[in-house]
Amino acid sequence: MIRKPTNLQGWLLKLAAILTGLFMLMPLVAVIPVSFTPKRFLSLPKGDWSLRHYQALLTDEAWLASISDSVLVALASSVIATVLAAAFALGLWFRQPRYGGALVGLALLPMAVPPVVSAVIIYFLQARIGLIDTYPGLILTHVIMVTPFAVIVMLTATSRLDKSLELASRNLGASRMQTTFWVVLPNLKFGLFSAWFLSLVLSWEEIAVTLFVSGIDVITLPKRIWDGLRLNVDPIIAAVSVILMVLTTIAIVAKALYEHRKDKSDS
Repeated sequence: MIRKPTNLQGWLLKLAAILTGLFMLMPLVAVIPVSFTPKRFLSLPKGDWSLRHYQALLTDEAWLASISDSVLVALASSVIATVLAAAFALGLWFRQPRYGGALVGLALLPMAVPPVVSAVIIYFLQARIGLIDTYPGLILTHVIMVTPFAVIVMLTATSRLDKSLELASRNLGASRMQTTFWVVLPNLKFGLFSAWFLSLVLSWEEIAVTLFVSGIDVITLPKRIWDGLRLNVDPIIAAVSVILMVLTTIAIVAKALYEHRKDKSDS
């Protein structure tokens, strides 16, 4: 028999959760004033606040190029990963093969391999075919790394899908292709969006493998930040961090509203 927590225990748990959250947010909050420093190095502003580093970010061609590279790679890899994950999950849902568990384990294998090991393997493979430091090579790398997460989302979505939808559609004369595009996929739209959004976020922040396969012609924003911290600590990094925090907050709120709308539509 499970005992319900008393009012005091409940308040203590809430207080502990709040304090833990504040403790984790403190380093992020400290970055905000640093981004407004008028100096050329990381420091807290003393009286004078300046937007010079935000202006420098918006006028620096190197940083703007890194932002565009990250957007391009993240959008392309997230779309490809979502398509692959949807095809894989639907194939299992339609066919229900005998060795479905083994296929799922194979699809999720990249998650079990340490990123550094994956990076070394991908580096040697791409070096043989000339894809190092190219957009196709980096997009392919990100697809490999984020597709397993999209597969998990899509498998969860298809597990909630009623098999009678396919039977009803086929009995009405629809082909399997028509059933897929006009019946099944519309019922998976929330799962597709979740898989795409998760893939987008993971691709946007990917750094471990990116360090191995890019660095001169293609430099993503995380790679640019890494180089800035390692070679020259520039306050522009703080400005970038603040902008990313704002965008992340907006994305989280949008995702929460989207899930709330989904729950209302399901009920």
